[in-house]
Amino acid sequence: MLRASRELLAVRSPLDAELMVSELLGTWWGEGEPGSASDADLDELIGEGLVEYARNHQSPAALALLSGIACLGTPRQAARAEDAALRLIERGIPRPGWAEHVGAVVAGDCHVNSDAFGDRDEAVCLFSYAGTEPHALVLVVDYNARGMLTDGWVTSQVDTLLARGRANGAAADGSAGRGSFRSVAPPQARLLLETALGVTHATPDPKVSKSFASYHAFIRSRIRALPPPDSIVGTVEIPVGGPAGWLAEYEPESAWTGAAARQQAWSSDRRAMLVAEFLASDEAEDLSDRSAASRCADHIISYGCEQDFGRPLRMSPAKAETFLLDWLPQKIMLSAAEQHAMPHVLAAWARWTGRRRGLSSDAVRQTVDAVYGAMGTFTKVYRDPSTFGLDSQLVARLLPDADLEALPRRAFAFPVLRGRYRDIDLSTLDPTQTEARRTLLAADHDDAHGRPATEQHLRRHLVLSDRLWRGDPPELWETAQRLLDRGENRHAVQHTLMYLIRDVGNNTDDLITELGKLP
Repeated sequence: MLRASRELLAVRSPLDAELMVSELLGTWWGEGEPGSASDADLDELIGEGLVEYARNHQSPAALALLSGIACLGTPRQAARAEDAALRLIERGIPRPGWAEHVGAVVAGDCHVNSDAFGDRDEAVCLFSYAGTEPHALVLVVDYNARGMLTDGWVTSQVDTLLARGRANGAAADGSAGRGSFRSVAPPQARLLLETALGVTHATPDPKVSKSFASYHAFIRSRIRALPPPDSIVGTVEIPVGGPAGWLAEYEPESAWTGAAARQQAWSSDRRAMLVAEFLASDEAEDLSDRSAASRCADHIISYGCEQDFGRPLRMSPAKAETFLLDWLPQKIMLSAAEQHAMPHVLAAWARWTGRRRGLSSDAVRQTVDAVYGAMGTFTKVYRDPSTFGLDSQLVARLLPDADLEALPRRAFAFPVLRGRYRDIDLSTLDPTQTEARRTLLAADHDDAHGRPATEQHLRRHLVLSDRLWRGDPPELWETAQRLLDRGENRHAVQHTLMYLIRDVGNNTDDLITELGKLP
């Protein structure tokens, strides 16, 4: 890597130098487990190791490399690289001409280019080196991938890029269902892009472009160069069902603060009213099983609110396919009637929301065609819980919210759901109720000698079971599975987790940190 950095001595442009250093730092990006210790270990072993190696080589190439890492590296890498670079400068090592400009980047205007369906946004952020060498960073956010940042590239053809974007916006002339190009405040752009990049970092094996690793360090640096989000003044009021993209159907500050804010924007009453309005529409007239249709509409709205940034009214071919073939089979337990009704309800929903949002008939037709095109695959990939060999009544007790994804962790939390305990028929107990949970856990501790668990011990089990039931945090169940895979006894794993919760004072952030330290 140090030999490769000799090429930095031949360039004059600070932009070219930054892109070369970014490509070098991207050599090992994505090789570790996202967000895990191994990912951090790679940055420490290779990134910080490279800085220390360059520190000990008193050469212009080493200084050029350190100058670039001081601008583009992680905070630890940057601090160490800056210190090492200053030491080499003090020793008389000449630095390249571009080094004095690297890092002196100034953020300019930001724009958002949305596609016709709102599936993805292209953020166009302008930068320069104190007015010289203007360039644009284009970043792609995919809303069908949980708002992940999936691609990015740089161009110096700023005027051409903006002209094309404005032409796209002019062609839209305010009509829905077509692309749009608009300005966005730089602090807001930073908030949105930091969130999107965080999703990429947290996703195992993220589906990013082939060139993303090479641009990653540059992207991270440029996002940091935008004004901080706390400089946003006020909120932007946009009506529900408005244009697709970042500014649609929510206030910018609340939409990216997590599930709680989105759920607050779409309360249960508001969701119920939306279902009622849909079922009363002409598009839903031919849905014969109204009860199944209502439950299917509930799931469609939940997906839009919780997975598509509070946008249940946004529909597209890609979103419909992701919902039917990816999210539903993994997440939701559907009855036989709901399985049959779901594609028909989704198609009716696409027609209804398309009319509400003023989409073109062609755009609506594309989405409906995608729904019917996925019907055959949906029947194959959706695994009916009744085929698992599980008692339907047992499953229903563990999944009153139809959250199929929660079944294994709830069964782990409450393994005893049948039989008798102190003349109590356990099959009649509702595990959503606290007292019923206490009895189920006491029955799980009942042994042949009749030694009951202490009240304090049961309270600790209750805290763990409540967290497992809610999946809060997700790392808790992930850690339980990791320990079980090592051959640990179920009860021993429960004890490990519940005493860890006790030791951190039930603090979720501290709990996540400590869970990551377990084997």
